[in-house]
Amino acid sequence: MLTRRGLHKALAVTILAAPFAGAPAFAQDPIKIGEMNSYTRMAAFTEPYRKGWELAVEEINAAGGVKGRPLEIISRDDTGDPATAIRIAEELVNRDEVIMLFGGFLSNIGLALADFAKQNETLYLASEPLTDAIVWSNGNKYTYRLRPSNWMQTGMLAAEAAKLDATKWATIAPNYAYGTDAVAAFKEQLKALKPDVEFIEEQWPTLFKIDAGSSVRALEQAKPDAIFNVTFGGDLAKFVREGSLRGLFDDRPVVSLLSGEPEYLEPLGDETPDGWLVTGYPGLDINTPEHDAFEKAYVAKWGEAPKTGSIVGYNSVLTIKALLEAAPSFETEDLLSTLSGLKVDSPTGPFFYRPADHQATMGAYVGKTALVDGKPGMVDWYYADGAEFLPSEEDAAKMRPAE
Repeated sequence: MLTRRGLHKALAVTILAAPFAGAPAFAQDPIKIGEMNSYTRMAAFTEPYRKGWELAVEEINAAGGVKGRPLEIISRDDTGDPATAIRIAEELVNRDEVIMLFGGFLSNIGLALADFAKQNETLYLASEPLTDAIVWSNGNKYTYRLRPSNWMQTGMLAAEAAKLDATKWATIAPNYAYGTDAVAAFKEQLKALKPDVEFIEEQWPTLFKIDAGSSVRALEQAKPDAIFNVTFGGDLAKFVREGSLRGLFDDRPVVSLLSGEPEYLEPLGDETPDGWLVTGYPGLDINTPEHDAFEKAYVAKWGEAPKTGSIVGYNSVLTIKALLEAAPSFETEDLLSTLSGLKVDSPTGPFFYRPADHQATMGAYVGKTALVDGKPGMVDWYYADGAEFLPSEEDAAKMRPAE
């Protein structure tokens, strides 16, 4: 098992592998899959994500492909723009003749691609977008989602937040679908667990344009017992820095969605807050046979530790492999009927795609932020099974539009 302490040693002896010399020579045409993501806009997450799916494709093709045919991913950059994503999707489906689409990061792009999938009767696997609308209020026959949603991850955090001696809460979140969904879900689930809580202040900074000083001052003046944070990326770094300077986090619990992910945690460096309750990914500290095999292959290929995006990319392609192997044909209707209820084995454990709402039961890691050996990391973490933080399939089905 490769540990955090041992990573530097592994990197020192890693030689990035050339294409596998014993890879099979395929006689049949490749199976073409379309992929897109915000590679230039959200590089911190999407570059590890790309490395994850590239590793999975390499392993699958080295082992003989799928039904004797190699996988070919045609990948494009949506630049963080929904209109660009739709144009690319049209090109992938109509010009490149891919059999399905996967990817997406920002929730507004995920929703746009879900609508494209519906209008064009094309299967879309939303790898990363977290808004609950993708599988519930805007859900459709042609869209499935891999990552644990806002509802699922806020439920994991609400379970821990309910144990805190805090009744007056403030929130801060980016003012778009992901942020508004996350705050609404956290409020609903925390109140269900602890009815006496109240939310006394909300801050809604524009995505990637946070005025951290103004937001921190408003939160300070409200004097909450605890804070629920949904900012990420550069906005998170600015919020942490300003809040720490002003003492906002002194003796005040913070519950923070996604902030334990290395993509967002590592850039904080020695400014990493101590003891925030977070969802995230403890990476090399995970000690299971399945994850051990994945992390060793990832480090051997890329010379670095995997991140959350790495797992999302890898599990996306594992889903596609399992789907194509099980489907009687690659026609869309056969893919849809096969993906409904499909079980996938992965480095983070087995999960399946619920027929009622097309949501995967892939879980997430819950723990606390800390400096570990002088570096940002997660401590006191555990894996939360996504299936335990979803409404019943009957209730979920009621939230979807009639088809």
